[in-house]
Amino acid sequence: MSENLVIIPTYNEKENIEKIIRYVFGMPMSFDILIIEDNSPDGTADIVKRLMQEFPDRLFIEERKGKLGLGTAYIHGFKWALARDYQYIFEMDADFSHNPDDLIKLHDACANGTDLSIGSRYITGVNVVNWPMGRVLMSYYASAYVRFVTRMKTRDTTAGFVCYTRKVLETIDLDRIKFIGYAFQIEMKYTAWKLGFKIKEVPIIFTDRAEGTSKMSGGIFKEAIFGVINLRWRGMIGKIKPRKI
Repeated sequence: MSENLVIIPTYNEKENIEKIIRYVFGMPMSFDILIIEDNSPDGTADIVKRLMQEFPDRLFIEERKGKLGLGTAYIHGFKWALARDYQYIFEMDADFSHNPDDLIKLHDACANGTDLSIGSRYITGVNVVNWPMGRVLMSYYASAYVRFVTRMKTRDTTAGFVCYTRKVLETIDLDRIKFIGYAFQIEMKYTAWKLGFKIKEVPIIFTDRAEGTSKMSGGIFKEAIFGVINLRWRGMIGKIKPRKI
């Protein structure tokens, strides 16, 4: 078993899933993969199960009954990882919008003293490919809004390409994480920051998916925009505390 686990939530990713799995397993650094599968009607789970016969000790799947939200998928994966001996736990999309080669950069940042490393689209300008300008501006200014409200210094607060050290996920009370859409990404970063963990942004280039269908919606951004006010309030009144052992 590797000390590194990449968690990939999937829903209708048959065009991408085999390619991303084979790419990660072909990298010079060893990573295990956990697929959190939300009952895709396109047969994504069948592809993963076939590949599990080829990679029995490196590829795993957890199947859920339906689309239960990005946040709950990652929380499920975090708990699965903590029940095993993984030291570095990664979030990554299935669609190659996150370059798997950057997993090594995220790992190295954490291995050299960072508690949470973020694959950042905005730490060195705006590094986004194939997004319409309206979506780029919405994402960029959403992160600026989050920084203004929360007082975090992180520039890419909604980033979904990250590496957590084990101690971060052991310390955060995962059962108290409330958001299920992209606000989940903000909540996890804010919670880690409030608990005093060291966060580092690693520059990446984000490339929009070439195959499959985007899961983004207006409701997801609405949750992110309005949820941060609640986050700041919880932080101010001391509601964010480490998990009780």
